[in-house]
Amino acid sequence: MTDSIFRKTATPEALNASARNTAMEALGIVITEVGPDYVRGTMPVDARTHQPYGLLHGGASVLLAETLGSSAGNLCVGEDALCVGIEINANHVQGVREGTVTGTARPLHVGRSTQVWEIRIEDESARLVCISRLTLAVVPRRA
Repeated sequence: MTDSIFRKTATPEALNASARNTAMEALGIVITEVGPDYVRGTMPVDARTHQPYGLLHGGASVLLAETLGSSAGNLCVGEDALCVGIEINANHVQGVREGTVTGTARPLHVGRSTQVWEIRIEDESARLVCISRLTLAVVPRRA
């Protein structure tokens, strides 16, 4: 079995508990799995996440991507540091009208001062909906 890249141990339940009263909760984002080098979560495609034409809103996809990448990034640093997003991009390649999308964040680079994560968001048929790249800065945690 592969060793985990994460320095902190976290369960989906713990990550979801920390999301109470946040945008994650409002959009129905749920962390479903923490693997040795990835974080996975789901988001419903419904009125909360639609744009006016009845499709999944690109901004909702970006929020899911940043949530998953930031959650994963923060598991890679010690208690004295914090990861914050400094750049994100997203290519929306497939429209979705209903159901659930699943995102998976995997590292491209985990360094001392920056991290880069790729987040793939897929529909229920495993078709790519959005591909995103998130750059995080690793900063000292303030008291």
